[in-house]
Amino acid sequence: MKKEIYITDYSCVTPLGFDVSSNWNHLLEGQSGVALHTIIENQEAFYASIIDTEKLNEEFKNKFDSQHFTRLEKMFLLSLQPLVEKHKITEETAFILSTTKGNISLLKNQTELPEGVYLSKLAQKIADTFGFKTKPVVVSNACVSGVMAIAVAKSMIRTGKYKDAFVIAGDEVSEFVISGFNSFQAIGTEPCKPYDQNRNGINIGEAAAAVYITSEPKENENFRFKILGDSAVNDANHISGPSRTGDGLYASIRNAMTEAGVTPEQIGFISAHGTATPYNDEMEAIAFNRMDLQQVPLNSMKGYYGHCLGASGLLESIISMESARHEILIPSKNFEEPGVSQPLNIITENQPAAVKYILKTASGFGGCNAAVVLEKC
Repeated sequence: MKKEIYITDYSCVTPLGFDVSSNWNHLLEGQSGVALHTIIENQEAFYASIIDTEKLNEEFKNKFDSQHFTRLEKMFLLSLQPLVEKHKITEETAFILSTTKGNISLLKNQTELPEGVYLSKLAQKIADTFGFKTKPVVVSNACVSGVMAIAVAKSMIRTGKYKDAFVIAGDEVSEFVISGFNSFQAIGTEPCKPYDQNRNGINIGEAAAAVYITSEPKENENFRFKILGDSAVNDANHISGPSRTGDGLYASIRNAMTEAGVTPEQIGFISAHGTATPYNDEMEAIAFNRMDLQQVPLNSMKGYYGHCLGASGLLESIISMESARHEILIPSKNFEEPGVSQPLNIITENQPAAVKYILKTASGFGGCNAAVVLEKC
């Protein structure tokens, strides 16, 4: 019999708040972190979801003595601290960091490569701050990184070498990121509208999120979500464009649901990727229909947080678990008129629902796709 693995705690730092409860309350009120920001000097403003740096620094100063950290590192540390305070770190505790760009901002105006820009150095710095005893693991696979990090933690614990794991995910908005997505003509000219007829691109966002995963949950945990199944499949379609037939996402969902032993009828909610680009949303709609999931309530959180890159999958998993805990599904913000060729059950208002099984999906550059099935216990 396979060892059962649970998520029993989580935290996040976003433009909507520095803890889960403030984020949840703002989401219930329909608030979004997306607004116009001037990110590149002498260029037009972009719609993005950005954490207030002054508030971030103030919060960090109140909780940490040393200030020798980058802005992204402060986001990581603030998200992880509440979990470390409650759960013991041992020689059997894994530490996993998910990010796509890491400290990419350190490269600005540099002629030599700063040490902090290496993802391994970033992970080790965070691990050393909290006294982790095992070597950190970095998961950096484009925008599926956050979902994959959950799967990696599950696999590592299942080997028997580890009993628990702390998983953190984060990325920040930078000139590098904005310039890259803008070169693909993928950035929207207004707040993003996932799955909508009038969508025209993404909004970039930033966040840090953390979860505690264990094979030995305590009896007094506030909640438990079992990681039932997961999968990651690369469709090898294109360096940046998703498969037109949704092959990779379809296979990921199929594999994850098969491992979980659940049917389409049992899935109560889908937390989808939903970037609001024409091709991504269409690909997802095709994949969900191929899996006969078109009737399942579905949302994208990008209208609230923007696309937070390596943090998206983990942050959105946390919000989906909060939805199941509170038995309220959050609407897919800015959705008005269906704009994909296949039917989807897009949530349009706060919706009561008793959810037992959650499907979380993600897709990214290079043809990568990932899915995880969670069970509310």
